[in-house]
Order: sequence, then structure tokens, then C-alpha cells
Amino acid sequence: MSTENHNKPEAKEKMKSLAEDIKIAMMVTGFEQKPLDAIPMATKKVDEAGNIWFLSLRSSEHNQNIERTGAIQLLYSKPSDMEFLSVYGTGEIVTEKDVLEDLYEKTSDSWFDGVNDPQLTAIKFTPSEAYYWDTKGNKYVTLLKMGAAAITGNDQDVGRKGKLKL
Repeated sequence: MSTENHNKPEAKEKMKSLAEDIKIAMMVTGFEQKPLDAIPMATKKVDEAGNIWFLSLRSSEHNQNIERTGAIQLLYSKPSDMEFLSVYGTGEIVTEKDVLEDLYEKTSDSWFDGVNDPQLTAIKFTPSEAYYWDTKGNKYVTLLKMGAAAITGNDQDVGRKGKLKL
């Protein structure tokens, strides 16, 4: 596996690409407690500044954790394509109507009573550092290379990893 670190703006673009492709992240909050609070969250948008947006219930434990410390770790995982992303940063709870309307989709009705639901909030996540792992080719090529490495004992460069300097 080769290391390919990225700086702005490539880092931001790499993070955006992986977050939008994988879509669901485990959002981890409550770092001062054990166990940590981890919940799957659907990425609604990655904006031009690199902020990642989610919808959330005002009364949720992770909203309370964010209001208390702001610290968030996002873990994206798509094993079928060998894509992984870990992003650390800070979050803030946003309640502006125009933001909620921009992020709200019909599929959000499964969790909320429409865009006017008083429990509806947005989480604006601002990343400070990230690390990624992905493949250089498609998953079948990667699996073949991994098999060849196992049989021959020779190292195969099957993927990339690196730090994203945001």
C-alpha cells in the first residue's frame, strides 16, 4: 500500500469524494465518557468549504454531546470498494430554516415530521484532520493482487492511504 498525503485543495476534494460516495458515517461523540456515543448518520451535503452536513434530532444524545464539547469523529466505511475515511473535527448545531430546507429530502420523513418539525436540526461538521484508505483500481483487480501476493509472497501495491491536511 502506497502512502499519498494530500494538502489543500486536493485533500478537501479527496475527503468530499469519499464522503459523498460512501454516504453513511458512524458519528462518534462524547469522548469524555465511556462508552463513546456512536450513531450512523447520512451525509446530506459536503459544501464548498469542506464542511459536512447532517440532519439530527434536537433532543438526541449526540446533539447534546456536540453542544457540550463540539468534538466529533466521523468514520466512513465501504468494504465492497475498499474505501475508508476517518475524519476528526468540530460540530455545531444549526437551526436556520433555509439550511434545514436545503438539506431536507423526502427520505428524511422516516426520522422527522417534515421540515417544520421542531426537533429538526442540522449538524455542521468542520473537519480539522482526516486519514483515508482506498484502492488504486477496482475491487476485482485489488482482490487479484491480494491473491497473487498471498501465493507468491511478493508485495503488491493494492491501495493508497494517506493523511488529508485540511
